[in-house]
Amino acid sequence: MRRRDTSAFKEAFAAYVFLLPNLAGFLVFTSIPVIASLILSFLEWDLLSAPRFVGFANFIDLFQDPYFWKYCWNTVYLMLSIPLSMGGSLLLALAMNQKLKGIIFFRTVYFLPTLCSGVAIYMLWRLIYNPEFGVLNALIARFGEILGIHLKGPQWLTDETWAKPALILMGVWQSVGGYNMILYLAALQGVPRDLYDAAEVDGANPWQKFWAVTWPQISPTTFFIAIMSVIGGFQAGFDPAYIMTGGGPNGSTTTLIYYLYNNAFQWHKMGYAAAIAWVLFLVVFIFTMLQWRVFGKSVHYH
Repeated sequence: MRRRDTSAFKEAFAAYVFLLPNLAGFLVFTSIPVIASLILSFLEWDLLSAPRFVGFANFIDLFQDPYFWKYCWNTVYLMLSIPLSMGGSLLLALAMNQKLKGIIFFRTVYFLPTLCSGVAIYMLWRLIYNPEFGVLNALIARFGEILGIHLKGPQWLTDETWAKPALILMGVWQSVGGYNMILYLAALQGVPRDLYDAAEVDGANPWQKFWAVTWPQISPTTFFIAIMSVIGGFQAGFDPAYIMTGGGPNGSTTTLIYYLYNNAFQWHKMGYAAAIAWVLFLVVFIFTMLQWRVFGKSVHYH
């Protein structure tokens, strides 16, 4: 009996030893910073003077801050790229799922933008959107010449009307052939062939087979992609704003994450920035729960 107890103790001890590095990393790099940020949200601290306890003042000021609501709207507006990206990823996955010669090459080509450095992509799109010598405005002007009319492209990144659509277009291009396409491709390849055969026997056309067989079978993947995309959407927007627009023009491309960064590292309002972070966390949590509540029941688990 003692030998069994000793053996069980050794196994448990070995398990905890193997778990210890991950647990230590979680405590040092996740748990402690999260707790510190929560405490910081109730303080006023500019990194130079001593922290001062202000209670809920940061949160009260935040909800009375018109810029906060404006940047909330910017964040939600830029998330319009999510359904466009998901739809494009699904279409690409359907195309890449065909048994054609050289299909692996095309899968690699479409995935390449995901592997490229984000900074390089943003700098490239800055050149594409340049109103004077950018490729996009040159194509618009050329199209106007073909039609026999004068067309001039907009000031993409310096016009409040066009800045957000420009970032959405770039985001869709960057993500449509990325990990979502891979997930959809894996889901499509997991659909049993017997279901398609049965649909064909019933006389279903390709469109009917998609809605009756393909779409229900890939619904768990779609649900997962939607949840992760919404979570990522609320946390996105810093890199393109920082590199391409500086949050402008007139704050039209400033998102919550970029506003958080400015408060923390530009204006040294650390407590206010921590309050933004925790409100953002609550927003993400609520939206995720709503997605589970509203769309979770329509997922076809198989």
